[in-house]
Amino acid sequence: MSAAELDAARITDPRLRHAYLRCRELNAEHGKTYFLATRMLAPAQRPAIHALYGFARYADDIVDLPPTGATPDDVEAALTAVAGTLKRGLTGQHCDDPVLAAVVDTIHRYAIDQSLFDDFLTSMRMDLTVERYATRPELYRYTRGSAEVIGLQVLPVLGTAVPRAEAEPAAAALGLAFQLTNFLRDVAEDFERGRIYLPLDELAAYGVDEDRLGWCVTGRRTEPRVTQALRAQIAATRAIYAEAVSGIDQLAEVSRPCVRTAYVLYSEILGRIEAAGHDVFSRRARVSTARKVTVGTAALAQAVWVRRRRGLGRRPLANGEVTST
Repeated sequence: MSAAELDAARITDPRLRHAYLRCRELNAEHGKTYFLATRMLAPAQRPAIHALYGFARYADDIVDLPPTGATPDDVEAALTAVAGTLKRGLTGQHCDDPVLAAVVDTIHRYAIDQSLFDDFLTSMRMDLTVERYATRPELYRYTRGSAEVIGLQVLPVLGTAVPRAEAEPAAAALGLAFQLTNFLRDVAEDFERGRIYLPLDELAAYGVDEDRLGWCVTGRRTEPRVTQALRAQIAATRAIYAEAVSGIDQLAEVSRPCVRTAYVLYSEILGRIEAAGHDVFSRRARVSTARKVTVGTAALAQAVWVRRRRGLGRRPLANGEVTST
């Protein structure tokens, strides 16, 4: 199937085919829900989505999984090196790293705004020095580069049924909603890494400070004030999902089943947190495999029907074809 995807995307250079396959492997291994959703896309679209995911994972791992003994300066230097290699690649120089080679090719193929990648790397650098966010606006300065730009990066690949600028706010909102969901699911894991991605003033409104949050992490259990604070955070995140959902119908028809699948499965993580009594400390909220199969099967059937109706199948898409209604 992966060779067919590359053929459909008209990626013929052996080096680039290897690069895209590496990104596909990263997506399949680390982003299982995200990878499932990409199966709903036309084959020609998938390599670019894998490349964009691969780049985000690549940079995120530099920050979160540095080599033993690495200092923040070492990690900063590694991010700077990535930025430099990306910039040189975009000006036509050779990229040895397969992930960077694939994302450079994707940026060129879809004319993706290069500043979105600068914004992303800026947020990755923030993780080296910023461990707390006093207010939601402060947190949103981080998520602009770490989440919203992801939605904007994939938008040209997904295509739109309206002018792209009109679809951008909802695409950014969906990226934000996904990341806020991750923050809620991963409170304990982030805390153990020394980070809190929830606005401290909003936690304080429910009598929750760092010590109380740490007590929950250490004891692997929640308590009433933390539960109330998490309930409020879930409500705020659901409001952002509500802003984003209208954007699905602004996408090219062939892309809607994919994004709707991601929307449904990710937003349901919030319900799983609630069903567990807001205990995000002793377990990781997950959508069951059975539920993923149910949602994914229905979406895949819809995606296949749309592709067949439009005659897309596995043939190469003409430039810009996916952007038409």
